[in-house]
This record gives sequence, C-alpha cells and structure tokens, in this order.
Amino acid sequence: MKVVDLDLPGLKLFELRRFGDDRGFFLESWNRRSFAEAGFDEDFVQDNHSRSAGGVLRGLHYQLDKPQGKLVRVTRGRAFDVAVDIRRSSPTFGRWQAVTLSADEPNLFWIPPGFAHGFLALEDGTEFQYKCTGFYDPADEHSLLWNDPAIGIAWPLDDDPTLSAKDIAGTPLADAATYA
Repeated sequence: MKVVDLDLPGLKLFELRRFGDDRGFFLESWNRRSFAEAGFDEDFVQDNHSRSAGGVLRGLHYQLDKPQGKLVRVTRGRAFDVAVDIRRSSPTFGRWQAVTLSADEPNLFWIPPGFAHGFLALEDGTEFQYKCTGFYDPADEHSLLWNDPAIGIAWPLDDDPTLSAKDIAGTPLADAATYA
C-alpha cells in the first residue's frame, strides 16, 4: 500500500495493491495493523454503501457536533469525489480537493472531520462504500451548496446533476455553520 498526502492537510489517498490472474483479483481493503503501521490508526464504527445513476451528485455533507471521518472507495463504476475544508482556522479554509475513484483502481480517499464531502457518479450503477469514525446523526447533518461560486468546484458536468431536495437547498459557505 502506498500512502499519498494530498494538497489539503489531512486528506490522504491510499493506493492499494491488487493481485490478479485469469480468475479475477484479490485485494485487502482494510487491515487495521497495516494501516496503523502506515501511520493511520482510526476507529471505524459504521460502514455505508450507496448506488447511484450517472449524473447523481451527493453532497456536500458534514456533521459538526458528531463529526465523521470517512474512508471512501468506489467498488463499481467511477466517481468524482470532493472534500472541502470547512475549518475556519485553517489556512486552506474554503478550498477543495477532488480525486477520481473507480472500481478499476483500488484506491481509498480519507476525508477527516473538518471537511464537507460529496461525490458525482460518473457512470450508471456507481457503487460507493465508506467507513465512518462516528455514527450518522440526521439532526446534525449539514449541506454546503454544491455549486457555491465562493468554493468553485470544477465538477465534470455536461448537464445539471440529479440532486436530492436537501442538496438543492444547500447553504453557501459564507452562511454555513462550520468548524472553528
């Protein structure tokens, strides 16, 4: 496994090793000991799995009082995955970072507490799986406006995305509750 520190402090990409032959492949997607030896020792309490049609955009979500770190991966299809720094004390506050995750490349993207997170499914049937360090609390969920010009995410879109009602009603960063 190779660990890549990304441009925004705290974000990491884990490039996993896949072993394949004519029967298929094998990879180890999580091993607490191996990750701890690589300097990553998180305690996960919840796993989530979603499937999305191409053009579905989910996010940008976060929790403040009960924050969640998320270790995400795509197991089918492809996704443009985004994290936005929402720590007001951070020198990178309001900046975003994206990675393209796919089932063909077994990478994991770590988004620690302090970031809003969202993704755009780039193919029909994209399956997105993630481990969380905290339990989901719908009373504590917040959504940043996915297309806030103050953030300026360059989503790879030809048309408008398919959004949930809560994501349509997302809050611009300037008005959002954020981390200190």
